[in-house]
Amino acid sequence: MTAIQICALISLITLAALLIWAGYLMGHTDGMSAGKKESDDIQSAESAKTIRELRASLDFIKADHARLAQFSKRLQKALTLGDPERQTLLDIAEKLRIAAETFAAFRTGKKLERETRALRDEALAMAELLKPVEITGRAKVEKVFPLIPLSKVDAEKAALFFQQDSQAIATTLQTASGGAA
Repeated sequence: MTAIQICALISLITLAALLIWAGYLMGHTDGMSAGKKESDDIQSAESAKTIRELRASLDFIKADHARLAQFSKRLQKALTLGDPERQTLLDIAEKLRIAAETFAAFRTGKKLERETRALRDEALAMAELLKPVEITGRAKVEKVFPLIPLSKVDAEKAALFFQQDSQAIATTLQTASGGAA
């Protein structure tokens, strides 16, 4: 082999190596950009999923907040019932007692008498629930978030009201089931 042929062979081998290296470098660059794009797509899909979950959670919290706001309004309306309403219920109970005694005087009025006495008992029970509560001890008041704008005194009255209400329900259930607990 001549010197020119050896130089040409070395040049060809060098050019082939440079061509392979350039192809590798371009493939590596294309692979990196494709991987980066795929990574961004995965990350945006995960972010979209997180956003959907957070929106669903927000909708649930909004619905729960609306339900609690409605409950709060009902509670505040219940707290506005006071002595005039209690007195009205006591007057109704007295009128029902008179009506029951009137029906008792008739022989055919037994059913009406029973119904009137039952209505009187219900009116007395409702009047008892509206009876002013003396706060002798400290009621356990738990804070519930989101906070309902009530004063501490109103919160204690509400707590006592619900304690008495649950006790009244338990007593009613106990008497309705024949005294068995």
